[in-house]
Amino acid sequence: MIHWYEILLRLFLAALFGAVIGLEREHRDRAAGLRTHMLVSMGSALIMLVSSFGFQDIVGASYAELDPSRVAAQIVSGIGFIGAGAILLRKPGTVMGLTTASGIWTIAGIGMAIGGGMYFVAGSGTLLSFLILWGMRVLQRKFSNKFQNM
Repeated sequence: MIHWYEILLRLFLAALFGAVIGLEREHRDRAAGLRTHMLVSMGSALIMLVSSFGFQDIVGASYAELDPSRVAAQIVSGIGFIGAGAILLRKPGTVMGLTTASGIWTIAGIGMAIGGGMYFVAGSGTLLSFLILWGMRVLQRKFSNKFQNM
């Protein structure tokens, strides 16, 4: 088992990285904001910690076969289900919530990376996600009439 301070570090970093993306979404007044992103990221890290270290007492037992990737796959499926609920069809041809859904899915991946101890991967994913959400808006306004009023 890993030390308690490593567990706290992983959970704190997952919540912090979720907050970075959540603040951007909150600033844009989106349905999934600061708390949602923090909880999804930290919850994913928590599940990865349980998956990776929660069954140490039966490791090596002849009756048990462990595969932490199975839990990770379930996180991806579950978050996909939650994200699907964020997507709305307003009127024919107008879909809302795709960025929110993809953001929740991405933040779950960031939380999973933190839970797995992959700090550089999680930090890079957070930085790139923030740049995509914040920085690409400027390009969209400049090059697309669809985003002129945003």
